[in-house]
Amino acid sequence: MDAKTPRELNDGLGSAKFRKPADFLSDLDPSTTAEIATAAADIAIVIEDGVIKDVALGEESLVSEGYDKSWCGQSWIDTVTTESRSKIEELLTAHHGGERWRQVNHPSQSALDVPVRYTAVKLGSGERYIALGRELRAVSALQQRLIEAHQDLERDYSRMKEAQGRYKILFESISEPVLVINAGDLTVEEANPAAGRLMGVDPRKLVDQSLSALFDQSETHHINAFVADCMRGGTAGLSKLELPGGVQVSMSASAFREDRATRLIVQLTSGQPRSAHSSAQQSLLSALHGLPDGLVIADNDQRIVATNASFARLAKISGDAEATGGRLEDFLGRSPTDLNVLFSTLRKHGVIRNFATVIRDRFGDEEAVEVSAVVAPTGDDDVYAFSVRSVARRLPSSVGLDEQLPSSAAQFTELVGRVPLKDIVKESTVLIERLCIEAALEITDNNRASAAEMLGLSRQGLYSKLKRAGLGSED
Repeated sequence: MDAKTPRELNDGLGSAKFRKPADFLSDLDPSTTAEIATAAADIAIVIEDGVIKDVALGEESLVSEGYDKSWCGQSWIDTVTTESRSKIEELLTAHHGGERWRQVNHPSQSALDVPVRYTAVKLGSGERYIALGRELRAVSALQQRLIEAHQDLERDYSRMKEAQGRYKILFESISEPVLVINAGDLTVEEANPAAGRLMGVDPRKLVDQSLSALFDQSETHHINAFVADCMRGGTAGLSKLELPGGVQVSMSASAFREDRATRLIVQLTSGQPRSAHSSAQQSLLSALHGLPDGLVIADNDQRIVATNASFARLAKISGDAEATGGRLEDFLGRSPTDLNVLFSTLRKHGVIRNFATVIRDRFGDEEAVEVSAVVAPTGDDDVYAFSVRSVARRLPSSVGLDEQLPSSAAQFTELVGRVPLKDIVKESTVLIERLCIEAALEITDNNRASAAEMLGLSRQGLYSKLKRAGLGSED
């Protein structure tokens, strides 16, 4: 057998033919031949002089298209779409004994055509052929999905390259010295030109160096404490670190996660003597960050701007970075109504004290807290600072309303947001009854019979209410 090229192998039914078909296939009857053709292909068509004489379908989906009924008597070339007609002509005119395959499309009742891969085998010496086809809709669908997935990957890759380019431009052009540190081994992964100028070396030489090696040996302890503080709270600030040349710098950092590893963006500031005022501000910020009460600052849209370590512990989050930019209602308040009351009161009065609500951690668990807040104008917009104090440990397991109930109806509005409405209504009924009974007894000079008549009660009903209100016995 002559060797074939790869293209000839792809076009043919296989790389080898039967050697002795006359010895084994000569006694096949027409019924058996038809069964073999039907089993070997999804579509088997008998064509004579270009006209379809018989059709066998091996796919149920093709039967539903009605090809077996509508094709008989038609020209084969008329059953395909316009662009496929030349391929049908090629199959009927090229006598390759079934070695050439061509993909054509048949019109369908649905929106998409039906792709079929055909080969035609000539029967006898006349113009009679049997065409065997393999339905390719599943393959076509997979190819389409592959193309779409490839396009999505190309778009994602393009966006990633654009974002990487913007990051590189920003990182290289920023005037502040910036280092990207691997938090696992505290080595420098990236350094911008400003950091190289500060250290007096090429920024590429800073890569893979230890963070502590960039500073004076006496600063190692402070750097370790600085990193631990940043990992715990998400951000950290430390001033007056000394470089080997004696230059003092201030350092701040933020932690972030990338590729399942934690990294630190370290910003350095040099040549700026610290005044007493800036020192006091730094001390104040450090004190606020270490407060035992949770501290959270939000903007006018109720989005979190900053938090301290205690708030992170209450919310069970890793640090300030995880909450920054999120909604305050994700952590604070029984419902959005609580926050609306808080913000409306703050905008009206500028301050609120001991507002009873709950804090919700990242797992959905709630804890009772008291919130005090203040609004701080900052020019274009206001910011709102909330002090969150846990009261779960000092509250009894069942808090009665009697201890919180005001002594007069005028003070009921202060309970809104602190006590459920149904409890306020229930207890206010008792309070109003007691106030009315006291007023009636005062008017009648403690004459209970007259007081009962004035209130529209029986004497026994009045005695029962007196006993329930704790205003005296029945005697």
